[in-house]
Amino acid sequence: MKENTLFRPLPWLVCAGLAVAAFILRFVLWGYSFSALVCCCLIGIIAFYEITRMLRGKYPKPVRLLRRIFTVCLVIGLLVVGATEAVIIHASFGSPEQPVDYVVVLGAKVRVTGPSASLWDRIYGAYDYLETHPDAIAIVSGGKGLDEPITEAQSMYDELINLGIDPERIWMEDKATSTWENLNFTLDLIEEKTGQRPQKLGVVSSEYHLFRASLFAKKSGVEFVGIPARTSRPGQMINHFMREVAGVWHYLLLGGQYD
Repeated sequence: MKENTLFRPLPWLVCAGLAVAAFILRFVLWGYSFSALVCCCLIGIIAFYEITRMLRGKYPKPVRLLRRIFTVCLVIGLLVVGATEAVIIHASFGSPEQPVDYVVVLGAKVRVTGPSASLWDRIYGAYDYLETHPDAIAIVSGGKGLDEPITEAQSMYDELINLGIDPERIWMEDKATSTWENLNFTLDLIEEKTGQRPQKLGVVSSEYHLFRASLFAKKSGVEFVGIPARTSRPGQMINHFMREVAGVWHYLLLGGQYD
């Protein structure tokens, strides 16, 4: 038997470690499900190369061809992911110094105990912008999910007032259930209150989400000004930046009006 067909324990131990990590990320921790999926993909890649290595002595030509095809596809996929991630990271800096008349604050999960970590990040991001730009009006946008005690808009409204923002500077849009609806319902609300649709709209959202939000804004016919809400938990930031690549390509390939 050739040496390269022998079973090697180390790669499978790595796969076992990744499997444990995937289980913890998916079922023990909250907000890391995409990281669990990445672990599963790594397990698949390692397993593929190990199994084909063990079969190479018995089926040299088909295995060699299969490995080459898989490797080419893997490299192309990694290049696409890397390029997309670079665009997302570039957009994540936004333009928080640019003044706008109206900013929409995109909602996130509300728990029984109050705003989720992501929603708190967006609340603080909106607060910082409103403090720096005292003439701006904020539209807090987000409806009520089946498992949420109140609307996301109401939660953000309450917390911004608690932080000292004048209630007159906060408008509520409490029907939206997706980013597309956040933007378009907000534009409709501004037009209803002022008699005209704005040409420019500031968008406060998690930094990883700004590029995809800009695609929705462009489709809605409004100039986009990204205002990043920095993700406070580093692990979730990494998870969401990775997940956002899938979100961007889902939108580019399939379209749709979703979060």
